[in-house]
Amino acid sequence: MRPPKRRFKGRPDPRPPPGPPEELRIVQVGGEGDGVADGPVFVPFSLPGEGVLAKGSGERRELVQVLEASPDRVEPPCPHFFACGGCALQHWAREPYLAWKVERLRGTLARQHIETEILPAFAAGPGERRRVGLHARRGTAEAARLGYKARRSWDLVDIRVCPIADPAIEAAIPALRTLAAPLFEHPKSAPTLHVTVTDAGLDIDITGVEARSGGLSADARMQLAERAAAADLARVTLAGEMAYMARQPTVRLGPARVALPAGAFLQAAPGAEAAMAGFVADAAAGAHRIADLYCGVGTFTFRLAEIAPVHAADFGAEAVAALIAGLATAPGLKGVTAEARDLARRPVLADELKKTDVVVFDPPRAGAAEQSAELARSAVSRVIGVSCNPATFARDARTLIDAGFRLERVLPVDQFLWSPHVELVGVFSR
Repeated sequence: MRPPKRRFKGRPDPRPPPGPPEELRIVQVGGEGDGVADGPVFVPFSLPGEGVLAKGSGERRELVQVLEASPDRVEPPCPHFFACGGCALQHWAREPYLAWKVERLRGTLARQHIETEILPAFAAGPGERRRVGLHARRGTAEAARLGYKARRSWDLVDIRVCPIADPAIEAAIPALRTLAAPLFEHPKSAPTLHVTVTDAGLDIDITGVEARSGGLSADARMQLAERAAAADLARVTLAGEMAYMARQPTVRLGPARVALPAGAFLQAAPGAEAAMAGFVADAAAGAHRIADLYCGVGTFTFRLAEIAPVHAADFGAEAVAALIAGLATAPGLKGVTAEARDLARRPVLADELKKTDVVVFDPPRAGAAEQSAELARSAVSRVIGVSCNPATFARDARTLIDAGFRLERVLPVDQFLWSPHVELVGVFSR
């Protein structure tokens, strides 16, 4: 069974790779989502058990043809899939795709000699991503080119649709092209539009506009504001600096409504956020005092404060200020205190946690090595770790386990659909 030839026309580099075509047998899928043949040789868009014809030399090849298709191969839903670098695995059926992510997570933990119960994965579906980064490149005076970077290339794939994105983002693509057109006064500008769906509409923070020459002119800023108004956007900021606002962007986080700072971090998919927050709250049930570290704007804080008093901390002062302001919209909580604090340079110390029995931490990709060391020295009875990087989670988990904690269970979370990325929530107890 051969897939239609159009599937493999989207090579980001128009020059054919050197070397004659070679037949290969794919034995597994690697960490970046490429099929792997013995060698190893990496072939994108291929699946375990498939016989393929690939062209190139060295470890990295390009798929020419599927000679024997896997029964798990499906038709990708996006017309941009084979060129666009945003997704890697749209051609794989849901169940084996999720099973692969879970096994990758299991293997990452095993490298730190950690065994635990791994629960069925929570998986976000198509059209659920409320937060995307769209790259813009010079087009016409009225509309920029807009999309994602091509596979292993700086080239841009100019998109018309995006099946992973919230329908509000997909519908706004023509307006976002228009919005981006005035951003190219400086030849070095390479703007990225960080688009977030909020309760007030789309919130856009634009980075990558060359600022050393003085930034955008008054005329370009006026055009930006006029185009934002015509598109009925809630807010547009330039690297956090206000350029236009019709309505304050807000989101609901548990019982609270939070006004978002420009460029604020949110979980990528609301359904995944709800699943993670529910899992965290269940694990924290019965707590007397909770610390929520790397709290952001309060993704978990407000829900945890329905259980027990919470002390929240994060390095982002604007995020902490938004969390504090959001408390006024959620009466009846058990009590929340919050501070802006760099938890890598100044982690919450074991002595400061004497009255705390449950700690939640949700660090960036680098993990929480310094904070984990303090948790290991503390008398905290339960720790709940949320992570976007299984490798640093496993490292930090090893620190806790060596100090007497046990990793009871892990919830895998797939909120970056059709990517190799997997997130998780883990529950530790003494």
